[in-house]
Amino acid sequence: MSIKDIRLFGDPILRTAAAPVVDFDRELRQLVADLTDTMVDAPGAGLAAPQIGVGLRVFTWHVDGVLGHLVNPRLTLSTDCQDGPEGCLSFPGLTYDTPRALSVVAAGFDMFGEPVTIEGFDLLARAIQHETDHLDGILFVDRMDPAQRKLAMKAVREAEWAGGSVPTVRLSPHSTFGRGM
Repeated sequence: MSIKDIRLFGDPILRTAAAPVVDFDRELRQLVADLTDTMVDAPGAGLAAPQIGVGLRVFTWHVDGVLGHLVNPRLTLSTDCQDGPEGCLSFPGLTYDTPRALSVVAAGFDMFGEPVTIEGFDLLARAIQHETDHLDGILFVDRMDPAQRKLAMKAVREAEWAGGSVPTVRLSPHSTFGRGM
């Protein structure tokens, strides 16, 4: 079991786009194990490699008792939307309603380089979108409408774990369905 420290909001790696995985080797399998152990220990519904300081396009999820991982994800989002509570292990203790696509089809690879496709609805769709955003340097606060984001950023500034200056909010490269941007 290898539990890693989770990077908190304000750490520059959380705002940096991750590099694609090119080597499907023992080191990648160890990264997936570290992500899984850290996520389960936290506990969380997902964890992306940048959240433990690794700039690679890999994430894990734990939704409805099912553990999974995806390498180099590419998403196809539904046009139907959902609003619901969302938190992030890099924002301990904070949860806010965040708009997401209701369903997603995620294509990528497993840790052995085998192609996989994951269909997610509701919470799994939310987790896959949230973690893929991390791989693009996008955080869930970037998805909120301006009023909600203002409340969230106030809570961040007041949080015990917060320190230093707050990074600039970055626009998402993914569709927001006309909401939150």
